[in-house]
Amino acid sequence: MILEEEMDATREREQVRQDELAMIAALDTRAEFYELLASLYFAPLKQEQIDNLAQADLSGWAELNELFAEGANDIARYLRKRNTGTRQELAVDFTGAFAGTSTYKGKTAVPYKSVFTSATGLLMQEGYRDVVHAMRAESVTKRAGLDWPDDHLSFLFEFMALESRRTRDALLDGRLELALHYLNASGDFLDAQIASWFGMFRDQALLLLHTRFYRGVLKITQGFIELDEQSLFEMIDVVESAAPSDFESLHEGQEPRDEQ
Repeated sequence: MILEEEMDATREREQVRQDELAMIAALDTRAEFYELLASLYFAPLKQEQIDNLAQADLSGWAELNELFAEGANDIARYLRKRNTGTRQELAVDFTGAFAGTSTYKGKTAVPYKSVFTSATGLLMQEGYRDVVHAMRAESVTKRAGLDWPDDHLSFLFEFMALESRRTRDALLDGRLELALHYLNASGDFLDAQIASWFGMFRDQALLLLHTRFYRGVLKITQGFIELDEQSLFEMIDVVESAAPSDFESLHEGQEPRDEQ
C-alpha cells in the first residue's frame, strides 16, 4: 500500500512538472505570436517579412480553433502565389484599410480603440485614456519616438507580449503572486482594451480589404484572442495550485527575457 501511494505521488508530481513545462513554453509562444500580430498591424510589410511568413508553417496552429485555421489557410494560399507585385499589393491594401486612406460609408478601419468605442469615432477619446491608464498601472509606457496614440492595436499586442514574458520570468523565479498579478492583468487588458472592440474593427476592415492575406490576418487575430481568453484562465489555475519551488526547479537552462 505504501509503495502504491508513493508511486501515485510520483506520477502526480511528474504530471505537475509536465504542466509547468508546458506553461513556460506556452508563455514564450504566446509572446512571440502577439509580437507577430503587432508587426502585421504596425506598417506595410517589407519583402523580408513577406518571405518569412511564406516560409512559416502555420499548420501547427490550425488545431487551435476553426477561425484560426481558416485564417492560416487564407494566408498560406495567398502567399503561395506571391510574385514581384505582392509587396505593393499588400501595401496598398494595408494603407487603404489600416492607415485610413479608404472609407466605407464615411468610416475608416484605423486600428485604434478610441475610433471604435467613442460616439464621435475620433482619436484620443475615452478609449485612449483607458489604455494609457491600464498600461501605466503596469509601469509600461510607449517607446519614445512613436507618435501614434497609445491605443493603436499594435501597441496593445506588444503589451500582451510583454506581460507574457514577465509572467514567465516571475514563475522561473518562484514569485507566484507576481506571476498571478501579470496573468490577471493580462486577462483584464485583453477583455477591456482589445476584445471589447476588435470585432467592430474587424467587421469594418473586412469592408475595405481586398486581399485574402489581410482577411486571413483578421481571422487568425480573432481566433487567437478567443483562444487566449480561455488559456489565461487555465494558466491561472495552474499557478494557483503550484508551490514556488515547483517552477524554480525548471529554472536551469531557462534564461529570463529582457523587457523591451
